[in-house]
Amino acid sequence: MSTTEQATAIALGNASDKPDERVVNAIVPANGMSGRALVVVIAIMAFLASLTIGLVTAISSAAESWAGDLGRELTIQVMPLDGRDTGEDADTAARIISDMPGVVEARVLADENLHALLEPWLGAEFDLDSLPVPRLVVVTVDPAGPPTADEIRAALADEVPSASIDDHKIWQERLSIMARTIVIAGIGIFGLVLAATVLSIVFATRGAMAANRDIVQVLHLVGARERFIAWQFVRHFLILGLKGGNAGGLMALLTFIAAGWFSSYMVATPAGAQLEALFGNFGLGADGYVAIVLTVLLIAGLTAITAYLSVVRIVRGMV
Repeated sequence: MSTTEQATAIALGNASDKPDERVVNAIVPANGMSGRALVVVIAIMAFLASLTIGLVTAISSAAESWAGDLGRELTIQVMPLDGRDTGEDADTAARIISDMPGVVEARVLADENLHALLEPWLGAEFDLDSLPVPRLVVVTVDPAGPPTADEIRAALADEVPSASIDDHKIWQERLSIMARTIVIAGIGIFGLVLAATVLSIVFATRGAMAANRDIVQVLHLVGARERFIAWQFVRHFLILGLKGGNAGGLMALLTFIAAGWFSSYMVATPAGAQLEALFGNFGLGADGYVAIVLTVLLIAGLTAITAYLSVVRIVRGMV
């Protein structure tokens, strides 16, 4: 048995009369009220961090899906003009656009669909033909080489002068800004949670050092290296970090699973349909699961590193 191990056994009062029967216990007790409280704190922090990173991943994926859908479609509005048949102009616009390179499909929105779009504002009982309602042409384009709005406008200028093109650029920019804002806010919240976790570990480490100060001083005076003393605390706090991180990550996963089940249950209602259109079914993809696992490992590693640095700093301050 090395001198350091002997000092550890003597300091803990576990050295028997026979040298071969000495038992070396950990400097920091494996179980205790403070340890259980710290596990709960780390579990809460891990839950909040995992929930934040999962929501950021889900909303970012939804924003990318929205932007992709908008980028694959253009909308042409054929406005009513005196002396012209709006329906014929819409059919002409669809025919012209269909022959352009980069266009997959161009179709006139059916009157039933147009009626459904206006029903929330005008009610169910209205005559579509009696209103100066523009006809819509939905154009599906090839994302690899879509035609520009100026090209479409030039192609329709002679035969359909009342046509206006909406390429959804404004909506794409707004979605991009929203996605970036959510990501930045999520990173900020994630950073605050990690900072709170670090502070909790610092206070817990100081408390553990204070409770075992006599043992640490004896080890330090008999020549135990800082790395050996610090490793006793690192091992203790790493186990606590893994326990708390796993519990918090598991709670976050269960929360997302429950939210996904609830959204699928509510999808038949108008509110549920709107939520699914905005955020999907709240299910996590592979990126979300990987992000939560990495978050748990990050919190456990951060717990061990924080404990190590705190112990080394305290030991170096001993005389």
